[in-house]
Amino acid sequence: MLVLNRSQVEALLDLDALLDALAAAMADLSSGRASVPDRVGAMVPERDGLLAAMPGFVSSCGVLVTKLVSLFPHNAGTELPTHQAVIVAFDPDTGRPAALLDGTAITAARTGACSALSARLLAREDAAVLAVLGTGVQARSHAAAMCRVRAIRQVRIAGRDPAKVAALADELSRSGLRGLPAEVHAVPSYAVALDGADIACACTHAVEPVVRREWLTPGVHVTSVGYNGAGREVDDATVAGALVCVESRQAALAPFPAGANDLLQPIRDGVITAEHVHAELGELVAGTRPGRTTGDQITLYKSVGVAVQDAAAAGIVLAAARRAGVGQEIDI
Repeated sequence: MLVLNRSQVEALLDLDALLDALAAAMADLSSGRASVPDRVGAMVPERDGLLAAMPGFVSSCGVLVTKLVSLFPHNAGTELPTHQAVIVAFDPDTGRPAALLDGTAITAARTGACSALSARLLAREDAAVLAVLGTGVQARSHAAAMCRVRAIRQVRIAGRDPAKVAALADELSRSGLRGLPAEVHAVPSYAVALDGADIACACTHAVEPVVRREWLTPGVHVTSVGYNGAGREVDDATVAGALVCVESRQAALAPFPAGANDLLQPIRDGVITAEHVHAELGELVAGTRPGRTTGDQITLYKSVGVAVQDAAAAGIVLAAARRAGVGQEIDI
């Protein structure tokens, strides 16, 4: 079995290749060419934690994997990530366990990249101002990925802790965001970050919505990846007024803890029906469902994470590792 640690995974995972692989994987999922059973999870109520198992097979990349991922929101602000994971890849011809990969880095990268794929499909072509809500791993991932799909000239960072907001803004400014001429600013509130933003990325563990309709500018594309069993990131008015896209209707509308509170709560309260979910990403990729129809339309991508994303990312990492001879081989 090939073993790849976090630094190796990060070095091997090409973000541009991942965006293209995710498009194919999401199309496979929507067309039924991928095998992805419902995610199952064990709750840890004392810590508001979740351990989830996510198996999947994606025909477009010939990758068979399962991910074990823990979601512990109280890790926010500590040295430990809120999401920690391992991924096991199996030989799709024989079923033999073939590789063990750090899944924390893959989860971070594929989540931001799939949000960027949603922006490639739904954001206005002239989108230039990016609001990033949150200061954790996903905030970094989303800032980097969004600059791959639109010519971002300004990035605004907002969060609960002003010191962390300032530190992240400084870090991203120094990183150069792949050399694009983007200005990065720390701003004092979510409302300020969202005012005039063309793309808004919610990457928090918020209990109360950090995306509110009265703060949004017409035409904005919103992405929401946050998970908190006690709450949600996006308010009813935004959900009700937006063209809503998900990775998978089945996954997004599954009962808690697998589904998205941002959609389940307004359905429960009669604000929307399940039919309000307009499209899956794969349907937009394949052109079987339309995307944005007007410049002032608000679009929303709500993510819960699906195994095809991990499979697409793992396939890229494993192919690169084999070409470069990277990783440790162990007997099991």
